[in-house]
Amino acid sequence: MPYLHRSLRPQPQPVPRDARTIHSSGQSFEQLRQGCLQSGTLFEDADFPASNGSLFYSERPQVPFVWKRPGEIVENPEFILGGATRTDICQGELGDCWLLAAIASLTLNQKALARVVPQDQGFGSGYAGIFHFQFWQHSEWLDVVIDDRLPTFRDRLVFLHSADHNEFWSALLEKAYAKLNGSYEALKGGSAIEAMEDFTGGVAENFPIREAPEDFYEILEKALKRGSLLGCSIDTLNASESEARTPFGLIKGHAYTVTGLNQVNVHGQRIKLIRVRNPWGQVEWNGPWSDSSPEWRSVNPEEQKRLGHTALDDGEFWMAFEDFKTHFDKVEICNLTPDALEDHALHRWEVTTHQGSWVHGSTAGGCRNFLDTFWTNPQIKLSLTETDEGQEGCTFLAALMQKDRRKLKRFGANMLTIGYAIYQCPDKDGHLSKDFFRYHASLARSKTFINLREVSGRFQLPPGDYILIPSTFEPHQEADFCLRIFSEKRAVTRDLDENIDIDLPELPKSTPQEEETEEEQQFRALFRRIAGEDMEVSAEELEYLLNAVLQKKTALKFKRLSLLSCRNIISLMDTSGNGKLEFEEFRVFWDKLKHWMDLFLQFDVDKSGTMSSYELRTALKAAGFQLSGHLLQLIVLRYADEALQLDFDDYLNCLVRLETASRVFQSLSVENKDFIHLNINEFISLTMNI
Repeated sequence: MPYLHRSLRPQPQPVPRDARTIHSSGQSFEQLRQGCLQSGTLFEDADFPASNGSLFYSERPQVPFVWKRPGEIVENPEFILGGATRTDICQGELGDCWLLAAIASLTLNQKALARVVPQDQGFGSGYAGIFHFQFWQHSEWLDVVIDDRLPTFRDRLVFLHSADHNEFWSALLEKAYAKLNGSYEALKGGSAIEAMEDFTGGVAENFPIREAPEDFYEILEKALKRGSLLGCSIDTLNASESEARTPFGLIKGHAYTVTGLNQVNVHGQRIKLIRVRNPWGQVEWNGPWSDSSPEWRSVNPEEQKRLGHTALDDGEFWMAFEDFKTHFDKVEICNLTPDALEDHALHRWEVTTHQGSWVHGSTAGGCRNFLDTFWTNPQIKLSLTETDEGQEGCTFLAALMQKDRRKLKRFGANMLTIGYAIYQCPDKDGHLSKDFFRYHASLARSKTFINLREVSGRFQLPPGDYILIPSTFEPHQEADFCLRIFSEKRAVTRDLDENIDIDLPELPKSTPQEEETEEEQQFRALFRRIAGEDMEVSAEELEYLLNAVLQKKTALKFKRLSLLSCRNIISLMDTSGNGKLEFEEFRVFWDKLKHWMDLFLQFDVDKSGTMSSYELRTALKAAGFQLSGHLLQLIVLRYADEALQLDFDDYLNCLVRLETASRVFQSLSVENKDFIHLNINEFISLTMNI
């Protein structure tokens, strides 16, 4: 499935409460619920049916699952019982601990929780078997509607469930998130930060604990107080270590939630503690400060009560912060706003969003290691004009997210390795060429290229203009992406690929016969022989004429020009409208064709008779066509072959149709200013039938 262009123009952040309804019926949750209440039926979601297809896409259930509504499982189901808390989240038979860790963290922020889990629903008055949840996706909030049929085995929920069997908000939330991503199986494996962002619209920052700053405890403490969501994990060296238990009771490759920080007085010393939760609801740390460790004997009962210390095997435990730094490898923080954690003052950041695509053959250039194609990636110009208060530089955060990869897992898609680089912008507009990157190094870049959904980084650069280039690590890999720029002061961003500039030379005037060159005289004789007395050639005659001449051009390797190309040439050059070409019209076109041939030979680097689609942008620009990324992608899809190559006939056909469309647009724009409502980009797309 080819990826088509997504406009990279900056988009305003949507108002949080304006969640977009995505049910196929076009109806909102309330409209659907009222319809069920009026008809006396329970809602059944045709978009996510109670079938094996909603469970798995690559396997069949090992046991016969039965879809049941909560009222068929227990006598008195409750949506939320005694408040939504982290103890309501117990993992089932699905490898989605990352999601559960994020849900547990979500319960610590009641405002964020109320957004994701609307309170206008339940099993009491107004119950109609329908529920809804709201998730952030690529800079907008979506309202996801589901029915309440859940997969069970022997009257027990198979997947996520609450410790209280009468409570169902967490199981229904998991189902809604599964629907958003296509199936329950799509939720296998992931990073807690991914779901945290979908629950908040926040932005992630990753802290490798070995590289953490000295005030790391204060950073985490401030993040928790501000309502940020925190997760942590232990790295694995290979697949066999996944979910392996350490001697201290910790699970490798497993997503945990950081739920608290505090300090206790022990023999006159302040001990820094951190509280962590395992989404399994069991299996805990067994070292110092664990539930039943002797260290708690030195803490008076009032202090223990303040810390909520219990000796239950509920998956939550305290540990010394120094032990935490020793045994865990990574902390992920999802900031509800990207306020600087190292500052004590909260700021309101300016946010700009760009939606774009890496398209095979035109904008999927890979990283700087691949110089020949790197320059073809989307290029976003970032203008920093105001320094931070009391600083000499401008702070901004760039977050690059690849879109819908989890949803596309059923089609074999995996997370791509992504990142970005930032360059000083030269004193000119337009898409930067290969030579610029050959001779200029980046000023900043993402910490690494990695196969996560989002890569983010915080930078401080002097005021000025910069070019940010998002890319995959390998070239030719397709995906849609969302780039968010957070800046402390207003920053102006612009997609350089939205520009379109057509520079067409005036068609030359005819030359008197006595002033013709020897080449033109030879052409006149050949033209007369083929055309006959009327000295005009049809498309078929032009095909014969051009192929006869071009076959003698030994430097130009091609099979032959097609009849279609010759018909397009006549459409471009025929001024009389009789569908034929006079000699003067042919002579003018021949001058143009010689220039186009020189360009083709220049960009046919290996002299194979074909041109790479990645070089097409430069060739077209040299011919007078600076095209938008969108139009270039469409042209590549229309004219390049499966190997992303264009032969001379395709190249010529493309140029002829571009020039024809451009001249028609210019003519119409002058003659009918009040009636032209398409821009040149849209007009060329329509007239070239691409």
